[in-house]
Amino acid sequence: MPLILVSMYPGRTKEQKDEFAKAITDAAVQILKTKPEHVIVVYDEKPKENWFQSGKPL
Repeated sequence: MPLILVSMYPGRTKEQKDEFAKAITDAAVQILKTKPEHVIVVYDEKPKENWFQSGKPL
């Protein structure tokens, strides 16, 4: 059962997240040869001030 974690900044609409989860699920089904009901997508939204790259805020 694929569990796909998506980390991103907050601010996307429910519709955007629904559409993205559907696209991710479709890709997992096609590439991983699994069933849609076996794919779980979890959004982990963290504020931009919590993101760093090379030790510096993004």
